[in-house]
Amino acid sequence: MNADNRKGELADLKTQLRQLAGSRAAGVEDVKRELYKKVISYMTIGIDVSGLFSEMVMCSATSDLVLKKMCYLYVGSYAKVHPDLALLTINFLQKDCRDDDPMIRGLALRSLCSLRVKNLVEYLVGPLRTGLKDNNGYVRTVAAMGVLKLYHIAPSACTDNDFPATLKGLLIHDPDAQVVANCLSALQEIYTLEAASSEAALKERELLFGRPVIYALLNRIKEFTEWAQCLVLDVVSKYVPADPNESFDIMNVLEDRLQHANSAVVLATIKVFLQLTISMADVHQQVYERIKAPLLTLISSGSSEQSYAVLSHLHLLVMRAPMLFSSDYKHFYCRYSDPSYVKKLKIEMLTAVANESNMYEIVTELSEYAANVDVAITREAIRAVGRIALQLYDVNAIVDRLLQFLEMEKDYVTAETLVLVKDLLRKYPQWSHDCIAVVGNVSSNTVQEPKAKSALIWMLGEYSHDMLDAPYVLEGFVEGWAEEDSAEVRLELLSAVSKLFFKRPPESQKILGAALAAGIADAHQGVEVAECVINPPKQAVSVFADTQSSEIKDRIFDEFNSLSVVYREPSFMFLDKEHRGAYDYSEDPAAVSLVSAPADLVLPSQSLEANDNDLLLSASEKEESRGTASNGSYVPDFLTYESSSAPRSPSPPLQVVANRNSSIGSAPVARATTAGRTSQAVSALGIDDLLGLNLTFSPGGPSLSLKLNSKPALDPATFQRKWGQLPIALTMDHSFFGQPLAALSGPQPLLRHMQENLIHCMASGGQVPQFKFFFFAQKVESPPGTGFFLVECLLNTSTASANVKIKADDTSVASKFGDIFRSALTSFSLA
Repeated sequence: MNADNRKGELADLKTQLRQLAGSRAAGVEDVKRELYKKVISYMTIGIDVSGLFSEMVMCSATSDLVLKKMCYLYVGSYAKVHPDLALLTINFLQKDCRDDDPMIRGLALRSLCSLRVKNLVEYLVGPLRTGLKDNNGYVRTVAAMGVLKLYHIAPSACTDNDFPATLKGLLIHDPDAQVVANCLSALQEIYTLEAASSEAALKERELLFGRPVIYALLNRIKEFTEWAQCLVLDVVSKYVPADPNESFDIMNVLEDRLQHANSAVVLATIKVFLQLTISMADVHQQVYERIKAPLLTLISSGSSEQSYAVLSHLHLLVMRAPMLFSSDYKHFYCRYSDPSYVKKLKIEMLTAVANESNMYEIVTELSEYAANVDVAITREAIRAVGRIALQLYDVNAIVDRLLQFLEMEKDYVTAETLVLVKDLLRKYPQWSHDCIAVVGNVSSNTVQEPKAKSALIWMLGEYSHDMLDAPYVLEGFVEGWAEEDSAEVRLELLSAVSKLFFKRPPESQKILGAALAAGIADAHQGVEVAECVINPPKQAVSVFADTQSSEIKDRIFDEFNSLSVVYREPSFMFLDKEHRGAYDYSEDPAAVSLVSAPADLVLPSQSLEANDNDLLLSASEKEESRGTASNGSYVPDFLTYESSSAPRSPSPPLQVVANRNSSIGSAPVARATTAGRTSQAVSALGIDDLLGLNLTFSPGGPSLSLKLNSKPALDPATFQRKWGQLPIALTMDHSFFGQPLAALSGPQPLLRHMQENLIHCMASGGQVPQFKFFFFAQKVESPPGTGFFLVECLLNTSTASANVKIKADDTSVASKFGDIFRSALTSFSLA
């Protein structure tokens, strides 16, 4: 449609709409429908039909629901772009908010709140207040989200009219589950945004999502839609139970959610289970064993996109506890119909779970993928075989498989295999005779990729005494020096020719001379480049690759059931700052200007290092910890957990638990020393009834009257503000001469040790011998935002001394916290 025709068409539409406005003739509604459909279709394809605004509003006086919906869609699309026209809609929208039909009331209220014009805020307050009290659940559902829209337009108008308080009441008492879900969503977002600038809002948020609300939501979990269940489960995952019994009661209630057909609900439930048991190593292991079946079921059903999302989460768990998944390796076999991104992830997981008992089957499967028509998958499969060979001891069959790849006579297969054979020979030089015999048959003319060329040249130089034609092959590479574009290949060639000269001088003298001459005449050189290589600007190394990787993995685990797992990056690496949660720790060093530590050293307060050693029980420990149900029948480990003493009756329903006497937001009793770790207390018990038991934790070490919160919530901005406001309550000089702390070579072991003692790190920096740490802790059962202890610790390993400054919200207990902090430093061990 050209411009002239378009103008004519819009003029005709305007005329027809004007003629129909106010008409009550028979059949007029059908004519309006056709005109409205045409207007909406134009709007959908990008044609500006805002010139029909007045006519569309005039024709809105109808009882036809379809016409109403189209009119509301049109108004909502153009109101924000043309706020002057939006005023025309107020009267008819307010009138529709009082309509007898609840569907029209809800649609009108939704459209009214969607105008998002600040000048019209005064017209929203009345209909919203009425909508929140409406006797129809759909209208209340719309009104709850309308409060959130109002907050985004004018926060002060929302809070001044006490809409958040109204939503709180509906959250607990409304009979409609969807209303409750919308109230929860709106309150979460409102308090999250408010908490960024108001400490009172932060306290209000913590009080809101305390025990009464959590229990009310859990008791109605089956009434919610799938989306609402995910929302509720996300809130529950942040809740800190008062004791282990409460954790097991919550897991009891959510047990059947693991069998839900929706993968989002299953993943959200798994996150709750993992968070509830993060500090109980033995129980945490049982959770892993319990969640395997639901996850493995999900990856074999549904779309490829769903399988990839579930596989990404399963991959995270596999990397943390590969032993638990080693017997399930066949679930990770690639199907012919799998897209390449799913195959790639499955290959990674096969590599991770490979061990002595299953490696031959896995390598055989991966070898089949080496013949795949997808070159990228072929490369991944070959690399996976190489990684398995490098991480295991019995590599006989694996070496044979790799050497068979060289006989496939495919350039990309040969290239990947040569690189892996080189790495294999560096770790297992005893295999050189077998490998060199096959590598010697590879034609150098078929090797074109730089990494593969470098690998072949390295082997020619390293094993030139076993390869008769090595001098002649290297001579060919030297003659092609000028055509070689890769600096990596040229450097490797110089090294290989030099090795050859010392092993076979007569044959290689001329070759070495030619190589050196070519290197001297090489155009790829310069004084500036050499200076950058030999004398680059130097910076202190505060984070090493393996440490950083471990921290990032822990951070991703804390963000389970989010895009962080799919992207394999913490959220701060791909989210804009304004979209991060209130408790996200900033990656910007300026956000915590107290130290000059790199961002990578900022740790989440709830992270916990987990590996095979501390996560998994040995076989004998498992046997000792297993028991049978009190009635003698078989019960799965995950469903029963019981003290090894007298049998215990089943755990009461969650409704009963909600009546226990404890304050909102209460937390487990802190442990003063590592000798009292929860995992040790649990492992001392007989494991028989996981989800309903009386567990008592008996921490070792001295009993201190001050108890610390296991999961204090303190963001960097609040830490910095408190540090500037509070006076120094206590200063300590601590000597650790002859203790393990004097041998500290990096911050991570101390950070993990202090976290085990419920003292969390906000930031850290420095290098041997001087380190600087900022720690924080919170007194248990403190009101939200209070009861914090802030610590600056300057540690010098050369003098075996530490200077500690402590600031506290409550200075009367600063000395008691000082004793706990000193005890934690003293009990540090590198073991």
